[in-house]
Amino acid sequence: MDTTSIWQVDYYRRPLKDKQGKQLWELLICTPNRSLEFIAICPQSEVKTNWLVVQLQKVVQGQGLPDIIQVFRPQSLELIETAAKVLGLKVEPTRRTTALKQWLLERVQQYQEMEAYTGEFYEPLVLDAPPPLPLAENLWGDRWRFASLPASNIEDIIERPIPVLEVPEFLLPLNLGLSSTLPIPGVVIDGGRQSMNLAQWLETVRPSLLKYIPGAPDGLILETGLVDRWVVATFSDQEVSGAGQVYEQRKQQSQGLHFLLVQPDDSGMTYSGFWLLESN
Repeated sequence: MDTTSIWQVDYYRRPLKDKQGKQLWELLICTPNRSLEFIAICPQSEVKTNWLVVQLQKVVQGQGLPDIIQVFRPQSLELIETAAKVLGLKVEPTRRTTALKQWLLERVQQYQEMEAYTGEFYEPLVLDAPPPLPLAENLWGDRWRFASLPASNIEDIIERPIPVLEVPEFLLPLNLGLSSTLPIPGVVIDGGRQSMNLAQWLETVRPSLLKYIPGAPDGLILETGLVDRWVVATFSDQEVSGAGQVYEQRKQQSQGLHFLLVQPDDSGMTYSGFWLLESN
């Protein structure tokens, strides 16, 4: 898809107040290559769908309709979806709004130079996340393990007939400039009879990343959607913990690229679902 047909949008409060001490919100709209950048400031009393529709119409008049509006902030999502519906625009909740997030970080410095700046502590990309939930029992597979694949094998896998496949083109190892021999870390779940149920559920919740977290016990956490988290497994086995540490080290070497593979068994003959993921 042409990047100019995608808008990345954020609409939320900022560390800014007007002369009456009222909170100010800000609307940011950009394309993935930032050839378009649009800013509008909104008093909190006017934070309504109608205001947002008017601003979106201004951008549409200058740029034409986008194919997709991408939103990463849960608190913005409902307002933007409602306004976009008025204009017949499609909204995609996604964490993959790199250009917008970079712009938000740059805006922090710019706020400090504005008269309306409050001086309050502000982290534009931090989102409130609920505690991780356990996976439902009907989704549990037979077993799971940390694994790795040479980068060149990723292309071979995605050419197979896999019922559930989520492989964004920009995450392919070749497009990231990764060596064909570099080990790409991942997690393999042998789902047994629950394999397709698990793959279809994962398709619904939209996996984002898998994280090994040391603790007492250690854990494997799946992050999905915008802020949801799930406990895939907890363990105290030293060998598994060591594999988890290697998994995280390899993620650093692969620019955060990792995978999730769901299969009915370990025969390597059939796969139920495959996802290429990236660390935030």
